[in-house]
Amino acid sequence: MVIYSQLKLTASKYPNKTAFVDGEKRFTYKEILHYSDRCAEMFWQLGIRKGDSVAIALRNSAEFVISYMGLSKLGAVAVPINFMISKQDELAYILENSRSKGVITEEDFLKNYEKLPAILPDLKFIISTNSVKEKIHNFWTYLKHSHHYPQADKVWADPEDISSILYTSGTTGHPKGVLLTHRNMLENAKAAIDIIKPSEKEVFMALLPMFHTLCWTANVIIPIVLGAKTLIVRNITPPKPWLTAMGKEGVTIMIAVPQIYGVLAKEAKGFKKIFLKYWAFRKVWLAVSGAAPLNKTIIHAFDKAFGLKICEGYGLTETSPVVTITPPKKIKHGSVGKALPGVNIKIIDENGNEISNGQPGEICVKGPNVTRGYHKNENATSELFTKDGWLKTGDIGIIDEDGFLFIQDRKKDMVIVKGLKVFPAQIEQVINTHPKVQENAVIGIPDSSGNETMKCFCVAKQGETLDKSEIINFIKTNLDAYKRPREVEIVDSLPKNSLQKVLKRELLKRELERKMRAHVPA
Repeated sequence: MVIYSQLKLTASKYPNKTAFVDGEKRFTYKEILHYSDRCAEMFWQLGIRKGDSVAIALRNSAEFVISYMGLSKLGAVAVPINFMISKQDELAYILENSRSKGVITEEDFLKNYEKLPAILPDLKFIISTNSVKEKIHNFWTYLKHSHHYPQADKVWADPEDISSILYTSGTTGHPKGVLLTHRNMLENAKAAIDIIKPSEKEVFMALLPMFHTLCWTANVIIPIVLGAKTLIVRNITPPKPWLTAMGKEGVTIMIAVPQIYGVLAKEAKGFKKIFLKYWAFRKVWLAVSGAAPLNKTIIHAFDKAFGLKICEGYGLTETSPVVTITPPKKIKHGSVGKALPGVNIKIIDENGNEISNGQPGEICVKGPNVTRGYHKNENATSELFTKDGWLKTGDIGIIDEDGFLFIQDRKKDMVIVKGLKVFPAQIEQVINTHPKVQENAVIGIPDSSGNETMKCFCVAKQGETLDKSEIINFIKTNLDAYKRPREVEIVDSLPKNSLQKVLKRELLKRELERKMRAHVPA
């Protein structure tokens, strides 16, 4: 089955059931299917055929879903783009590498794309969902005037066809396009359903960006498989509108990143707690965290505020994205859960040999959710897999005797201190227990001797003042000598991506540039 066919099947079962709520607009499954069919007609008229690519640079919206489904029906490829990217060279690379023939965007982001057709011969059209600019097609107007094409009832896609290319930013060079098939994403959604056991009565909330596979699989595909409802959140700030809508629509399952859970727990005081707990969260029975490490402070604070234990999951874009998830009734502290049904995980050492449970090593994954590789990048694809076809995640972890996975750190973030392996994530967890620390990041900085020294960047909690000496003394008291960062810097904030994951490469780049300047003669 392909993603469009799943939508069509669900629409036949629940035609008049609300599928998506987008602001004041409500769409039944029958309506979403109708608009998806019209969207396929629109793309056909614009010259899109099976295997062609079209970029989607939109906020979370019904138009995002409709565009994706229209492409899915034709067997075309969706290229979701982070709408916050504005650099012309980066956008040009993504569009050229994917050979996108068009872009679906909105007025706020048009300026990022209007000049690109002049330098990208494959880029034939730009469609805006809310603009009336000359030479820019309007999405809804085009849908209104679209007409049938030959074999309009045919679904041109096959399960093994590429459904989307998702570009992930690397530490160096250009972003890599992850190839995900219809089968990858549908199998992943169905396997997650087997663990979580949700029903068609659930109300999901698309809070994280749809251009990221976590939101797309968890808050779009899973609800479509179930026949459930999804509340679409276009803007995460300010939070009051979507928190109010949460209560109104009766959201039952929340999927978010740790920072959001931390903020909500912090805000749950006095009248705000009444609003949050007894309105916004009144029907939530499952809270899932992913995309970044979840620290103990947030887990306890959220449980205390809402009486909900956060279930952690683990995954990456290359695995569609879910690899493991914590069964709601079998939470094991510090673990990101067990592998999904049909998904296999193992731990390997530096030589690629599988190692026994309880020993740290690189996490490897095999299953129907795993990508076939990177678009037009054979070298990166070959480096991604072991000789026997397991995907190397680049994460260090441990599997316990019960099959639960514990993440220790990113392999590339691991620091070698005088020959000893040190995992910054473990150090960060300790420093986060300081009563004045909101968050921190630890990086390894190479020196001229080939060794690495560690530096900690600390952010103080709101209303608190942090002194470097406080953190240094705390580190001395709570960490072994070889695990202690040599330097501490108090900063206002940490650089993060759209999913609030700390960009340690930005911190390292800044430190290396600072060291170079210090060694340049005046």
